[in-house]
Amino acid sequence: MANGAGRLDLDGKPIKPITICMIGAGGFIGSHLCEKLMTETPHKVLALDVYNDKIKHLLEPDTLQWAGRIQFHRINIKHDSRLEGLIKMADLTINLAAICTPADYNTRPLDTIYSNFIDALPVVKYCSENNKRLIHFSTCEVYGKTIGSFLPKDHPLRQDPEFYVLKEDISPCIFGSIEKQRWSYACAKQLIERLVYAEGAENGLEFTIVRPFNWIGPRMDFIPGIDGPSEGVPRVLACFSNNLLRREPLKLVDGGESQRTFIYIKDAIEAVLLMIENPERANGHIFNVGNPNNEVTVRQLAEMMTEVYAKVSGETAIESPTIDVSSKEFYGEGYDDSDKRIPDMTIINRQLGWNPKTSLWDLLESTLTYQHRTYAEAIKKATSKPVAS
Repeated sequence: MANGAGRLDLDGKPIKPITICMIGAGGFIGSHLCEKLMTETPHKVLALDVYNDKIKHLLEPDTLQWAGRIQFHRINIKHDSRLEGLIKMADLTINLAAICTPADYNTRPLDTIYSNFIDALPVVKYCSENNKRLIHFSTCEVYGKTIGSFLPKDHPLRQDPEFYVLKEDISPCIFGSIEKQRWSYACAKQLIERLVYAEGAENGLEFTIVRPFNWIGPRMDFIPGIDGPSEGVPRVLACFSNNLLRREPLKLVDGGESQRTFIYIKDAIEAVLLMIENPERANGHIFNVGNPNNEVTVRQLAEMMTEVYAKVSGETAIESPTIDVSSKEFYGEGYDDSDKRIPDMTIINRQLGWNPKTSLWDLLESTLTYQHRTYAEAIKKATSKPVAS
């Protein structure tokens, strides 16, 4: 059923083709969403980004099966007068643009606040003024720390889901002190959520807010020194992948005790497509998109990735696969962390009937197979080059 002829929404109504203005279309999530929209739906995409490396394969002239359905516009939304015109041309705007790597929250707090709040303001304003629907990508970081994290370590209530499961409509947003600049990101994201919500309440903006819980998969971030800066620090999946590819120990920040839930990008994109195509069920809602069944500590993630990588690469793991580092040493002054992140799934279940499918082992296997295929040779070349003295 190419291009989705005769597709129906969740209420059995035919889905009309729409035009989507996707800001940040060249990133990790954007590239997977563009792929899904091209291969499975009739919708058009105006793809806005500074880079298009991750969607190049969709823009080649020989991919004629969706000729004319995706157009790339090289735009930095900070200062481009074309933005409003592109939003007006579309029925729906999806904003994915963000600085979203924890290594930057501490060292580039101003850029982080600007990119996640100030630069997102015109997008919200243009959607509201032109009566266009908006799907805004936020983050699970807006929840900050769990209520349970403030109880004594051995307190029995720490085991009570009421004290740690994160609910869109009930859970408070709890951040560290101002000098902990790690929260610059979460705070900027929370304020833009409040603004989007206020535009809905006061001016009738049709919006959906997405709170991703660690979406991972192929094309995430970059591998330092190969397709990103050598001194760059990507997020945990790419950091660990980089170490595995280079046969270096995986660095566990503060012992890797933080707990996280990971979801496969392809499962998460299914949820986004349901939001796009079921506006009546998605409008006015905030949705957690994560997989509560895939919870591990960062240390357990490191151990699993080491095991999976040995399997997909056929290379035995190194002698000491992990090494402990302090957060100060790894991220610099002002770092702080969320202890635990488990999404409550009630609202997305009720509104969209969506559930994630892929287990942590399977998603790591598919992602590390991709990382190995894509980067192993390049890293061998890079590391075997004679260094000029």
